[in-house]
Amino acid sequence: MSKRFIAVSAALLACVLCAEAQTNLQTFFDLGKDRKYITTTFEMFKGDKWGDTFFFIDHYYTNKSNRDAGLSSAINGSYFEIERGLNFWQDSALKDLSAMIEYDGSTWGAGIWCFGAKYFLHSDDFRNTFTLALLYDLHCGLGEADVPVKFSGVWGMNDFLGLKGLTFKGFLDLWGNNSVFASEGGVETAKFSLLTEPQLWFNLSCIGIENLNIGGEVELSYNFAGHKGFMCNPCVGTKWVF
Repeated sequence: MSKRFIAVSAALLACVLCAEAQTNLQTFFDLGKDRKYITTTFEMFKGDKWGDTFFFIDHYYTNKSNRDAGLSSAINGSYFEIERGLNFWQDSALKDLSAMIEYDGSTWGAGIWCFGAKYFLHSDDFRNTFTLALLYDLHCGLGEADVPVKFSGVWGMNDFLGLKGLTFKGFLDLWGNNSVFASEGGVETAKFSLLTEPQLWFNLSCIGIENLNIGGEVELSYNFAGHKGFMCNPCVGTKWVF
């Protein structure tokens, strides 16, 4: 499960304006076939006068199949991303356009550096936001891609459908990726991968717990995580905002 939130909601935009960090901890239970495991995601976003910084780390915990196979460690794998947006022209007409550098790493292999730009769109009241990013992928030890480019779209919608406390957010990534998959006829290759994770969260401020959200996400992917073709994995979860 990958989480990519470049600037996903009005709450995060508020952090840019007041230069305060926003952190949260998400806990998911994956309901997908042959998965049934817990993932925790810790996120941080902070804006400053030079741009913004975002990072997250995912930990994937063992399920029954892992334990039966002799994998007793509580954490079965980790994935990490850190992004830096550079914007020295925040008072100009190009204030919504930022240069961007990103590093992705995991316990499964070498890392990936990405370089490019992102553009921030928003409604007049900043309750609805959308970020577009176009990046060049520099694979480090992971092979070459015929099209080493990644496109990302990230959105956040507060009080979704007019319901106070309901947030719809998520991302979509499409990237060039020369992947090889085992098949009955030998091997198959794929030239690109796609991943999107729409989320719905409901804030429990209505019962006096302002920091807690309940909800979940659906992970939709194509040619991702060693699986050829389409895959759908729903998750239920909680999010605590610090």
